[in-house]
Amino acid sequence: MSLSTARRARVRSQPRRFRQRNVPRAWRHRLAPGESRTRRPRGLPGLWTRTRRVLFAWWLWAAPAIWAAATDRWLLAGIAAVLAVVVHLATPQERPPIYGLDHRMPVGSESFIDSIEGATGTPFVGGNRIGVLNNGDEFYPAMLDAIRAAERSVTIEAYIYWAGDIGLVFAHALAERARAGVSVKILLDAVGSATIGTDILEVLESGGCQLAWFHPIHWYTLRRFNYRTHRKTLLVDGRVGFTGGAGIADHWCGHAQDADHWRDVQVRIEGPGVVPLQTGFVANWLETTGELVTGPAFFPATPPVGDVVAQTVMSSPSTGSSAVRTLYLLSIVCARRSIQIANPYFVPDGAAVDALVDARRRGVRVQVLVSGIRNDNWLARQNSVRLFGRLLEAGIEIIEYNRTMLHHKTMVVDGLWATIGTTNFDNRSFAFNEESNITFVDRALITRLTTIFDDDVAHGERVTLDRWLARGRLVQAQELVASLLQDQV
Repeated sequence: MSLSTARRARVRSQPRRFRQRNVPRAWRHRLAPGESRTRRPRGLPGLWTRTRRVLFAWWLWAAPAIWAAATDRWLLAGIAAVLAVVVHLATPQERPPIYGLDHRMPVGSESFIDSIEGATGTPFVGGNRIGVLNNGDEFYPAMLDAIRAAERSVTIEAYIYWAGDIGLVFAHALAERARAGVSVKILLDAVGSATIGTDILEVLESGGCQLAWFHPIHWYTLRRFNYRTHRKTLLVDGRVGFTGGAGIADHWCGHAQDADHWRDVQVRIEGPGVVPLQTGFVANWLETTGELVTGPAFFPATPPVGDVVAQTVMSSPSTGSSAVRTLYLLSIVCARRSIQIANPYFVPDGAAVDALVDARRRGVRVQVLVSGIRNDNWLARQNSVRLFGRLLEAGIEIIEYNRTMLHHKTMVVDGLWATIGTTNFDNRSFAFNEESNITFVDRALITRLTTIFDDDVAHGERVTLDRWLARGRLVQAQELVASLLQDQV
């Protein structure tokens, strides 16, 4: 073959120039899963939700900024530009599912457990010993005893560590262990723990503890200012862990005896289920400090120490979806007899409202225990009450705990499955916060949580539909204003 013939053969063997062709209009949606007539969407946004999202669209504020700059109105341009940046950074990227929220399998069945594992990416593991600790009189002494018994490492990841007496007690215990050669690493949220105070910091420094701040706010870190670690995790020697609703502050001391002492629950876990808690700490410590934490002091062998099968779910906005939102929704849609939810900031989205209403329609008893007049978050309280109407109309029981601030986050479904952790039932926990939850199917632990729930309900006040409807125009106006920031609570 001549050179010219070979050249012509090569040219002919090459594909013709690629020409982009659009998919025909008739096929653009025909294969989309959401369009199947056999599926019913849940939680579709209503008019007010769509309006709110438009008001918080960055382009709505960028357009007047450009116009104002073009017409030399520089102050207006600056204000509008700042608003455009703020709403862009504050817009959640994670959205709830609208399909697949159908009642298919009973809670506690193998298919339910398999689905929970697969959907959250976290397996159930056996060999754990778990204890439920009720109020500060139970969980603070247990946490301090664990710290004082530490031999190799103590790691803490906390949203709240505030100045006060109990904070100093913890600081001295941590400093003493650090002086004894134990590696003490503390990761605090830069917003939640901003009031820790110099007294505690001086004690930690004198003992040789290591402390880092998660997502401190600077002009060059604004893109992540809305993303916080809401975890409350204490791990000792990589073998014993604590998590739940409580941080380290004086108002968690005692037994919720008055309005100044909060109502809360923690869980103590020992065994293989501790490992994901440490993994979550290590990932955020690495992001914050650049240090990779490894070795047997932090990740020792974890042989079975009990007979509880547990799942430790670490939820993070960095994954693009909330594992705990999936956990909550899937357990609700699979409930057959009862749902007991205790949560201080109960602001369900449309999908969660639909799931709870559907559960009640198929005969499930749904009880929701929320923090009432003692709620420390005005925005969360207003948004929560605003959403009561449809739930009450469906026959869902809503009980307000008014003795003090109720702060624990638990759910028990059908008396067969339960979860306890740091995750609130709101968009902030699902879309913006690092969270942790422990899930289990142990009968004794579930009985303990059910007893705690029933006791709290006995001291609560049930909300009636008539009372909700009669709450007044001024109250409703406040709720409407608060709803503008529903995605932030």
